[in-house]
Amino acid sequence: MGHIAVVDYGMGNLRSVAKALEHVAPEARVSVTSDAGEIAQADRVVFPGVGAMPDCIRELDARGLRGALIEAAHAKPFLGICLGMQALFESSEEGHAAGLGVLPGKVRLFPAAAMHDAEGQRLKVPHIGWNEVDQTVSHPLWQDIPSGSRFYFVHSYYVEPGAAGLTAATTSYPFAFACAVASNNIFAVQFHPEKSQAAGLRLLANFVAWDGTTRA
Repeated sequence: MGHIAVVDYGMGNLRSVAKALEHVAPEARVSVTSDAGEIAQADRVVFPGVGAMPDCIRELDARGLRGALIEAAHAKPFLGICLGMQALFESSEEGHAAGLGVLPGKVRLFPAAAMHDAEGQRLKVPHIGWNEVDQTVSHPLWQDIPSGSRFYFVHSYYVEPGAAGLTAATTSYPFAFACAVASNNIFAVQFHPEKSQAAGLRLLANFVAWDGTTRA
């Protein structure tokens, strides 16, 4: 299990993520850190986040974490959560911000014209609450989690991957969009596993046991 670094750049519910990891991996060392050297030395990295993309990128740069994050995303088991998923992509409509560019694709605002259900009722943005997650690939992080399991979401923007095969799961609000992506040693989710009860804890336990390959 080794050392799990939870990246601290001043945004996100970091303690709840760390506590959930400590719960599923009591033998691991879990550290909440803004130290680039510690991130580089960790065996696996979790990149959480809540807030706005422009603020996220600015804070990463202010703390000198951009390089360490990009290196980790290419080198070791890496889990992005919510804003930590969105920041891996090339750009966001939120503040017209550039992301880290680790993965191809864009982050889009939920379009106002599309936000109504089948009965024509308006749907709120941000999207807050439990939604079914439909797995689109077999992956080690889905082990023992049935497709269609419900996870907890809080977000106003969604990822539009720019390459076929990146999407690992979709959810619908009201249209289907990618809520999990997978690429080599990277797995990233729009929902909050640390707030998603048994299914979320199972996903975090799977991450702790994951060797960073995509074989199921």
